Amino acid sequence: MPSCTPTELGCIPNDPVGFVAKFYAIGLGLIGGVSLLFIIYGGYIILVSQGNPEKLNNGKSYILYAIIGLLLAIFGFVFIQVIAIDILHIPGFK
Repeated sequence: MPSCTPTELGCIPNDPVGFVAKFYAIGLGLIGGVSLLFIIYGGYIILVSQGNPEKLNNGKSYILYAIIGLLLAIFGFVFIQVIAIDILHIPGFK
């Protein structure tokens, strides 16, 4: 197991690949949580729109952009994994 530095946030890897992988996973979790909050908020706006088309479209746009942002973050991670591991075989990414 690679060496790591103990901190208040847990064990932080000393190698650059492990460091980036750890914080990218934390970032994906944060993006997922924020996306969930915006989807809930967009649904709330739709529920209280009372048939107002402007508010209804506003709620739909919150939901749409939250899903698009989440998909971009996930596909960015998958793209890096496919390029770094499967195609380029960069050492340290396995």
